[in-house]
Amino acid sequence: MELKDLLKLSAGELTDLGICPTCFDREHGGAVFGDDTNILVYRDKDIEAFFANNPRAQGHLCISTEDHYHDMSEAPDYINEKIIRFAKQFMIIIREVYGCERVYMCTMCDGPNNHYHIQLIPRYSYEKRGSKNFVKERQEYIYDEVKFNEVKRRIKEYAEGNQE
Repeated sequence: MELKDLLKLSAGELTDLGICPTCFDREHGGAVFGDDTNILVYRDKDIEAFFANNPRAQGHLCISTEDHYHDMSEAPDYINEKIIRFAKQFMIIIREVYGCERVYMCTMCDGPNNHYHIQLIPRYSYEKRGSKNFVKERQEYIYDEVKFNEVKRRIKEYAEGNQE
């Protein structure tokens, strides 16, 4: 398939063809996911953190590796350790900024060629506890400038104090 045809495909269609949509997006200037200005809150040489563009709850944050790994088992230990350290702090930040009761962490890199990432999914006090929170119906991402900037500021402060 030619590049011009691939550029018309969705993330799911690329995955079905064995093409990682995250890597494809990066290689082609946001061709899959578009402008990430109002979702990207952190990026360094190893990881990036961004709000899900189709979240299961407001405040749903993802942490992805910069390099391609299919899942946690393929990533070097230092990457997994960094993701867990950062996820712990991000969970605290999300709880404080969004006022949720809990933040669940999961990873599910499904498909023939997907990109390793974890998801931090908030649960609010008015929602039932339990594993169904991992499969809550997706919503539209609503950009909240105040919360976005507060999360971004706190993550930056944490990252600056925890450089390797």
